[in-house]
Amino acid sequence: MVGTRDAALAFDEFTLAAATADLAEEPAAREHADCVEFRMDLAAEPLAALEDYDGELPLLVTNRPAWEGGEADDDGRIEQLDRALDHDAVAAIDVELAALADGEGHDLVERATRGGISVVVSTHDFEGTPPRAELDRLLTRAAEVGDVAKLAVTAHDRDDTLALLAVTRAHAKRGTRVATMAMGEAGRHTRALAPVYGSRIGYAPVDPDRATAPGQYDLRTLRELVDALQ
Repeated sequence: MVGTRDAALAFDEFTLAAATADLAEEPAAREHADCVEFRMDLAAEPLAALEDYDGELPLLVTNRPAWEGGEADDDGRIEQLDRALDHDAVAAIDVELAALADGEGHDLVERATRGGISVVVSTHDFEGTPPRAELDRLLTRAAEVGDVAKLAVTAHDRDDTLALLAVTRAHAKRGTRVATMAMGEAGRHTRALAPVYGSRIGYAPVDPDRATAPGQYDLRTLRELVDALQ
């Protein structure tokens, strides 16, 4: 059974996640982060790392497949996430919208929900930024299943970033919990600005040399930028 959570991640307000594949970095994240995004797909022994974890910050667990920018094989990937639910420090999981559309992961989402674990439903576009109508559709579909609808796109110019910020604001005004960001240099500033428009989750590495996505600020910098703009 899923145990009682040590710390809830309701994402009722902005939450800064320290993204890492090494849970030993958690003490260095405490000053600035609200939680740790544990990238199981980038860790050598992720389930063993969860078993040994005794940190203070709650965990948002991600096991990203290769077809959406990660390194996890499809074989056993969902099962690993399911096993992660047994650890009390795991307060949220990330499941790809495409995986749910393919029929995978629905049992995982239901089990997480029963156990009081938040579900982030995510989609990533590493090529560009879809038209506004598609951005809206993706966030709407993700929000129908998850507690937070996450959308990461790749910006090539300021028009791309404006489209992302506009759709973020529109969904946030409707009361939808969203997490949005534009990857790449052209969109880097959205990681600091999107929370102003309603994005509930930001991601940053503790060590800037270990970024888990293009255009990430380091943890201290993103915390300072978001705090200054709120």
